[in-house]
Amino acid sequence: MRALKRFSSMLICMVACLALMPALALAKPSNCETCHAKISPEMVKDFNRGKMSKSLTCEACHGTYHTSEKDVAKAQLPTIATCKQCHPDQANQYMDGKHVLGQVALDAMPRSPHQPKAFMAGQKGCGGCHTLGLVDAKGRETEARKYYKYGMDCQNCHTRHAFSKAEANEPEACQTCHMGFDHPQWEMWSGSKHGTAYLTSRAINPGAKNRAPKCQTCHMPNGNHRVMSAWGFLAVRLPEADAEWMGYRATILKGMGVLDPAGKPTGRLDVVKAGKVARLTKEEFDKERGKYVAICQQCHSPNFVKENFKNADQMGKEADKLFSEAISIVGDLYQQGIIKKKADQPFAYPDLLTFYDVDTKIEQTLYEMFMDHRMKTFQGAFHMNPDYTTWYGYAKMKKDLTEIREMAEDMKKKAGKK
Repeated sequence: MRALKRFSSMLICMVACLALMPALALAKPSNCETCHAKISPEMVKDFNRGKMSKSLTCEACHGTYHTSEKDVAKAQLPTIATCKQCHPDQANQYMDGKHVLGQVALDAMPRSPHQPKAFMAGQKGCGGCHTLGLVDAKGRETEARKYYKYGMDCQNCHTRHAFSKAEANEPEACQTCHMGFDHPQWEMWSGSKHGTAYLTSRAINPGAKNRAPKCQTCHMPNGNHRVMSAWGFLAVRLPEADAEWMGYRATILKGMGVLDPAGKPTGRLDVVKAGKVARLTKEEFDKERGKYVAICQQCHSPNFVKENFKNADQMGKEADKLFSEAISIVGDLYQQGIIKKKADQPFAYPDLLTFYDVDTKIEQTLYEMFMDHRMKTFQGAFHMNPDYTTWYGYAKMKKDLTEIREMAEDMKKKAGKK
């Protein structure tokens, strides 16, 4: 009798579900979806395959003012403030990190205003990654943000309109920006033992893929969106207890325009502080380094971690030794008047932040030594890729220095200088 009652209940439920199916099938999509299914159908598919479609409508991010093709300009475009309504912790972490300051780095480059607008603000060059920054050095909304309304921020990793957490949690999400000439983190990591272990495990046994670290493991522990590192992009810290290394670093800071040729701070030091591209106290550096040490020790012994960090730091010093000599050689050509400074150049000294906008081959070589080979030397060391450190970094720096020495001698002879 009880079995019969249970069967009857199940039958009633099945009939009720079947009765609802026509209604569900006939349910109409929103007006937004009806229109966009014709003009941007994949956008609609993306949204509906994502979790946000279960609880939000298009209006939650885009507002209610845009209702037809006649008032497209009224559509509100989401910003990090929009995301913050549901994800306050992640938004606050992001706003405290370095990605939010991506535009500050571009503003620090003296030749940035001279680049094509499409290249910067139009996001077809440097701006394609750096305009994920929401504010400039003074905390104001960036010009790029005003020019290119769609912005980047959260959407850069949680790509619209699916906004998938799973997608953003894979290392490929970082690849678009962190690859190539001056920051080939993707190539270094994916070719390292860490990267190959992660990628092969994911292919063979997805459940075991986290047996090796990916980008997010070290740079976003426990999902923290702050994303900071001890050395920063330029591998510069102050003060430096190693007097020899501090001498190399002072020369490099002169080349970056943070110090003038006499060694006195310039206005660019304020930009370094605003952009958080360097650690300016021992306490700040040790705090950030400590976070990475703790992560590494989840898999490795304390002695192994200590030794590897020590050796990676020393590769930074070895790179700076070569680089500081190269800067001094080119600086001497400026001091002797063999290389003439540009009208907008603050000092008769090489300005590394002008990048490729220079007039001599020797400065082009110095620029590549700085942004390409020095970066690969120390970044390869920290990403556990000895081949990158060697053949794409340190060996190339040796080659650069040899060429710079020879070019400097030739330029002096032509100018009749000793």
